[in-house]
Amino acid sequence: IMRHRPAHFLHLFATSSYASGYYVYQWAQVLDNDVFAAFEETGDVFDTETAERCRACIYSTGNTAAPEELFKKFRGRDPDVTYMLKNKGLTSQ
Repeated sequence: IMRHRPAHFLHLFATSSYASGYYVYQWAQVLDNDVFAAFEETGDVFDTETAERCRACIYSTGNTAAPEELFKKFRGRDPDVTYMLKNKGLTSQ
């Protein structure tokens, strides 16, 4: 069942600023879900070692490096959209 009709998304493309804001929101979800997956992969979402690595690689660095570099430092790779798609129920896994 469709929750939203196509007309409900027309406002996304009415102006470039709204569309870009929506894209940023979606990209933030990609990063959020991928970082959370790092905790899930340990078997403990409260894993202190992973939390410390996240703090050291991302949160405590401020604006000292590009965000993509900070993410790569934490995860050792580029972000993967698979985790966001899975979280939204858009994959078969």
